[in-house]
Amino acid sequence: MYVAVYPPTPSAALTGALITAGYSPVPVSNVADTAAREPELGWSAVVVEPAEDAGLAITIGRKIREELGIPVLLVVDRTLTADLASEAGFDDFVLTPVDHTELAVRLRRLDIVEAPEHVDPVLRHVDLELNTATYQATVAGQPRDLTFMEYELLRFFVEHPQRVWSREQILSKVWGYDYYGGSRTVDVHVRRLRAKLGEERSSWIATVRSVGYRFG
Repeated sequence: MYVAVYPPTPSAALTGALITAGYSPVPVSNVADTAAREPELGWSAVVVEPAEDAGLAITIGRKIREELGIPVLLVVDRTLTADLASEAGFDDFVLTPVDHTELAVRLRRLDIVEAPEHVDPVLRHVDLELNTATYQATVAGQPRDLTFMEYELLRFFVEHPQRVWSREQILSKVWGYDYYGGSRTVDVHVRRLRAKLGEERSSWIATVRSVGYRFG
């Protein structure tokens, strides 16, 4: 089950609570980014964590709810609860510090249905396995220590094998439309992934001259 999380740099406590509750958090930066990153099975919810700019965060959540029809759960500090009385752009809220059990209950109360048991959360390519529920990666049964963006890039490649993607397309799909880093970001992450996959498997990510990359 996937949840979009705003802002795109959520707290470690929230990310950990979502994963423990059985959800895969995916950072998003705006409505368009949320639509572009929507997984095949759809979003379970949008989790908004009003931190530095509470007004902006709540506004983004409301726009996502209105334009995409995705339920919104706010994660707020107790001091902000009084301000929620005048807000209508969310479906429920949970107080910090976040308890993963309460988080799971409140998400499910938004009429969110558990993913069918037969849906395998593990993506596979040869002896590579990516568990999208736990964000764990293994090669031949051995764990690989990937950063969040390395994992997201590798998952993108595994989900779209054999197709050639330009660096700009990869930046848009994986990092989001609002990311202002250059295409060199992709090259750096590809180089790191190749190193972590190992010499025998580094060729899975092929460089297509003057275009970009192809996986598989």
